[in-house]
Amino acid sequence: MTTWTALTTVPGPLAAEALGEALERLTPAPTAVGVFEVEDGSGLWEVGGYFVAAPDQAGRALLAKLKGAAPFAVSRLDDRDWVAQVRRELAPVVAGRFVVHGAHDAHRLPGHRIALEIEAAMAFGTGHHATTRGCLLALDALIGSGVVARNTADIGSGTGALAMAARAVWRRAVIAADIDPIAVATSRANLRANGFGAGVPVVRAAGFAAPVLRRRGPYDLIFANILAGPLRRLALAMVRHAAPGGHIILSGLLDRQALQVRAVYAGHGFHPVRHHALDGWTTLTLRRAG
Repeated sequence: MTTWTALTTVPGPLAAEALGEALERLTPAPTAVGVFEVEDGSGLWEVGGYFVAAPDQAGRALLAKLKGAAPFAVSRLDDRDWVAQVRRELAPVVAGRFVVHGAHDAHRLPGHRIALEIEAAMAFGTGHHATTRGCLLALDALIGSGVVARNTADIGSGTGALAMAARAVWRRAVIAADIDPIAVATSRANLRANGFGAGVPVVRAAGFAAPVLRRRGPYDLIFANILAGPLRRLALAMVRHAAPGGHIILSGLLDRQALQVRAVYAGHGFHPVRHHALDGWTTLTLRRAG
């Protein structure tokens, strides 16, 4: 399948985050958006989208101008089996009691770990990124402290790795949601491959917008591995849907964004439990008062 990339740079993390969110609303919409700091001391941030249809030229030009970004550089990628290439390059990832692996690595897994089989796909969350690994380490720490979540929600599920981890440990109620239809399909496929398909529903929704998510709450544990901006906006909804005394695990945060996000949630009655910092990304574990 032919794909396109559209890449630009913009000064500062706030502008980059705003541009990334706006890029998601282009038509045709990107299948994935990335926001990363350019590590050359310039203060620039790279914002990029991946498309399965050629991105709109006028739309991206206007977007770059409005957001103060450089013109987007668009590249058409060779028609190759990217998933197969990724499978060859990704080794199993250990995160506490969990190991995330592809089917091709099932024969070389470390013992005494909870194995989560995740196939490479056009969805975020293979376990190799520091945010997914940070969430798994945060979950591992909660388990080690004796927490048992009877009802879990995975908001922004990506590949479904976090929903599967919670289901594998506690065998209690879990629901997953993502705004991206590819992520929804990927989560469902991975849940089936790991034997959890019928027991873990996956819905397409932004935040808690789906009625089924609201009906099934409140939740003892909520994962939200997204971005700092959406996490800040989600704080009030977290109060509504997290059970008193329940935990939330937030990720998708650059280290420099973590204190601000933590302060927003503190203002809504969430107290810090711990944080994990990995490769420039922070995962926060918070507990709702009650």
